[in-house]
Amino acid sequence: MQVIATELPEVLIVLPSRMGDERGFFSEVWNARDFASVGIDAVFVQDNHVCSRLKGTLRGLHYQIPPAAQGKLLRVSRGAIFDVAVDIRRGSPTFGHHTTAILSADNWYLAWVPAGFAHGYCTLQGDTEVQYKVTDFYSPQHERGVFWNDPALMIEWPVTVEETIVSERDQKLPCLADQPDLFGYGT
Repeated sequence: MQVIATELPEVLIVLPSRMGDERGFFSEVWNARDFASVGIDAVFVQDNHVCSRLKGTLRGLHYQIPPAAQGKLLRVSRGAIFDVAVDIRRGSPTFGHHTTAILSADNWYLAWVPAGFAHGYCTLQGDTEVQYKVTDFYSPQHERGVFWNDPALMIEWPVTVEETIVSERDQKLPCLADQPDLFGYGT
């Protein structure tokens, strides 16, 4: 297993080993002991699987507030995504900064996005499937989000605004500066 640092020290890209032969491959994509050894000591309670039919589908930037805050471990089993994590911990030296990565079925990268970060992604191919584990259950009353195209974040999405397919709900999310419910740094 290889770990790749990002611009946000808490957000990690992980490349699990993959052994293959003429039959295909085998990969251990989650092993609690191995992940704990690199600082990802998470207990997952729910697995989610999302299929996006069209290239340019954007989901995010989502998070849940305490007591239902979620860490996420994501991977792409088909297709590819442009993945984004934004630090939303007030007082953090990287507050409002983001990191991006391309996750795909081909490169086999996983992204670890801990609680305290808003998360979203944009599909780079049609029929893309994303699978992710979370550290707390989905809780509608704790669900929040940041507007995906907040100018203050300066995220360079891989599609134009006109090409982006985004839900009505995500289009109405507030900008980061207008967020009442954020995380504290070091709490």
